[in-house]
Amino acid sequence: MRAGAAAATGWAAAAAALGAGELVAAFTGPGTAPVIVVGAAAIDLTPTPLKEYAVRTFGTDDKPVLLGGIYLTTALLAALAGVLAARRPVLGAGVFAAFGLLGTWAALSRPEAGAADAAPALAAGLAATAAALVLARMLRAATPAASPTTAPHRVTPEHPVSGDGPGEHPAERDGGTSRRAVLAATGGTIAVGALAGLGGRVLSDRRYDIGAARTAVRLPPAARPLPPLATTLHPGVPGLSPFVTPNRDFYRVDTALTLPRIDPRRWTLRIRGMVDHPLLLTFDDLLREPLEELDHTLSCVSNEVGGPYVGTTRWLGASLPALLRRAGVRPGADQLVGRSQDGLTIGTPLESVLDGRPALLAVAMNGEALPVAHGFPCRSVVPGFYGYTSATKWLVDLDVTTFAAFDPYWVRRGWDRTGAVRTASRIEVPAPFARVPAGNVTVAGTAWATHRGVAAVEVRVDAGPWQEALLTADPGPDLWRQWTHTWTAATPGTHRIEVRATDATGTVQTENRAGPYPAGATGWHSAVVTVT
Repeated sequence: MRAGAAAATGWAAAAAALGAGELVAAFTGPGTAPVIVVGAAAIDLTPTPLKEYAVRTFGTDDKPVLLGGIYLTTALLAALAGVLAARRPVLGAGVFAAFGLLGTWAALSRPEAGAADAAPALAAGLAATAAALVLARMLRAATPAASPTTAPHRVTPEHPVSGDGPGEHPAERDGGTSRRAVLAATGGTIAVGALAGLGGRVLSDRRYDIGAARTAVRLPPAARPLPPLATTLHPGVPGLSPFVTPNRDFYRVDTALTLPRIDPRRWTLRIRGMVDHPLLLTFDDLLREPLEELDHTLSCVSNEVGGPYVGTTRWLGASLPALLRRAGVRPGADQLVGRSQDGLTIGTPLESVLDGRPALLAVAMNGEALPVAHGFPCRSVVPGFYGYTSATKWLVDLDVTTFAAFDPYWVRRGWDRTGAVRTASRIEVPAPFARVPAGNVTVAGTAWATHRGVAAVEVRVDAGPWQEALLTADPGPDLWRQWTHTWTAATPGTHRIEVRATDATGTVQTENRAGPYPAGATGWHSAVVTVT
């Protein structure tokens, strides 16, 4: 028996599992596919330091890397299970059945899961178990057993072996299963599994496509439109980030392995908990509210010092404080918990939502309906906080409660309960390790201290004296500010440029370096350049 053939039967069983799971998931939802639910469970169970390492190392590619790792691990385990099944068919098939049970547990462990969500994993487990049993028995039947007591028979011209044609296997002569048949069955199972998986994915994309529904959304104008942002808010330095981040470039950091696809015609939002009058809003109800515009810089707590996970957009949405007041918040409530379609919970200090800041239930960004990746059809936006405590994407539920009564998703994993944005600044021009000619060098970048505002930015070179940078006009406390500084680079060689910001309260950005966990990164950003 060759191990390669046995491993191939294991891969065939895995292909049958993936195909069956994807096909059934076309009817229960893309998020219920076995690989997706197992991956989601893996994300939930991953220790926070390892999650931070993944974000830091792979950035927005962390999810493809995770899925690739799941597929690779599945292939390795399937090969081992195939080898085991070739020797002990029932035990090998039992391994695939265990995979199915693991997927079933993962599916049912998701928040808001229903019994139907387990169907793809159960189908995958049954398909893999059956394929493993059949293929393992075929392989055993095609492999002649060695007989230690049988002496080798010498073939001579006087004693030809009758009945064996060229290339004929003894199993074929005796009416058994040939290796050719095993190969055909293995390849056929892989092909059918792949086709079923592809067909299930295509069918799922068609059944749950919301592109047309999103395109059909007609956004009402804001009740009091904001004036256009001044072009002078950007200093016009090549290589510097645009002041307003295009939707296609806006960062995305979340736990969703597959994007929730919510038809706005079926979407509802509940406002419940410690309120006098619980509300149930449809998307049309939300669009009939007096919509407000908000220019706002949103940043992610996973951002390293100088990192890319920050962006500015013009949001459009209904006033969150107005809706909460309509619901009637009861005394004692101090936390607002948003719940997304995929069950993620995000908690925001309630007093901050109601203190006068322009918090929104956003339906659009930069003049178009929210992209699916950024929360379509509705998300929350509360200035002053990192996204993990303020920006629930794919929002379906708002629960007015207390911090003592409920710990949201990230708080249970050790992150700071409040999530207030720290003062940050970064150097974008020149790029790190750039080579610049001697003479006047333009240094430029961006600084933010959301809901406090940036009052000053300072730059220094080679630990020399701090020099104040030139800030563009102040657009308001909820937006970042961009800055420039002219450095006279007279000495050839390597130089270190550093930057720090001061917020509008007079607090200077701390030099103390700390990573994102548990309350956001701190420290001065720097760039090393070479003067030629």
